[in-house]
Amino acid sequence: MRKILLNIAFYFACSISILAKGNIPSFFSNEDPVIFSKAEILNEYTARIPFKVVDRLIVVEAELLDKKGNFIIDTGSETMILNEVHFPMKYQHLSRKKYTAGVIEVVDDAFEQQVKEFILQNFNLKNKTSDIIDLSHIEKSKKIRLLGIIGYSILKDYEVFIDMHLNQITLTKVDNYGNKLDKNVYAEKIGDSINFRLVRHTIVLNGFIGDKEVTFGLDSAAEFNQIRKKIGKKALKYFYPKKRLILTGASNNTIEVMAGKLFRVRLNKTIYFGPMNTILTNLNKVNEAFGTKLDGVLGFEFFQQKRTIINYQKEKLYFVKYPILRH
Repeated sequence: MRKILLNIAFYFACSISILAKGNIPSFFSNEDPVIFSKAEILNEYTARIPFKVVDRLIVVEAELLDKKGNFIIDTGSETMILNEVHFPMKYQHLSRKKYTAGVIEVVDDAFEQQVKEFILQNFNLKNKTSDIIDLSHIEKSKKIRLLGIIGYSILKDYEVFIDMHLNQITLTKVDNYGNKLDKNVYAEKIGDSINFRLVRHTIVLNGFIGDKEVTFGLDSAAEFNQIRKKIGKKALKYFYPKKRLILTGASNNTIEVMAGKLFRVRLNKTIYFGPMNTILTNLNKVNEAFGTKLDGVLGFEFFQQKRTIINYQKEKLYFVKYPILRH
């Protein structure tokens, strides 16, 4: 059986901030920025950052403290996480240990680091913190140089367009009410939208599997969708198991799960999905950690089918249609 890494977002609960220098998006501090050298700056409010897909993870290239590598974009993570392998003790101002939670277990090896200032373009977030965690097993599994993970505490101040058609993320600054400061961001037309609830940093969606009402969390770092084992027969009849896989957790412990295809998922009468790769697992630790009552998690498979815009302030998702290809 091959190993998979799934749902990095729910392996950690942390805190953070973002930064840039001149016309290049970046983050950390003015002295030690994380630089997105491939970003396209449209104006003072908006930037487009290209990404690559690595084993169903959305990954952007960046540089921090003269180290070049990758960051995972993780809408399910509370904060920014730095990889202890690349940022050892000499980079850390340690203050206290804090507990982090995962699908498999609770992990307590995250150290909190105070960050003076974090900037994306000219957008400052001050007096934030990031966590330092050993992510070496993710590096080994994904065969990438992983510097860290970018989460909610950075993304929340922007409208975030995750576009799997063009493999790029568009970040545009919003005000406290979620209104875009740049009025002409998208060339594409928005085809549909739906409200969500923000429970701490978790995007929570009401939906259906068949006719059964369920509650989903949305997480861009979940490589496969998840549904809980005790979701009930009405929903499980649309889950078609195929094989068993090994799930690897944050501290490199493993658990065996059943993987297959999930059919008949929809959010309402107009927003529905084709069959999605899904695993059957236990979400108790996730729900305990974040105060949620999720029946499942929608991840990469969701974003692959829907070009999605996230507005955290308005608690709303917008969907852009895929172009019609004419031959």
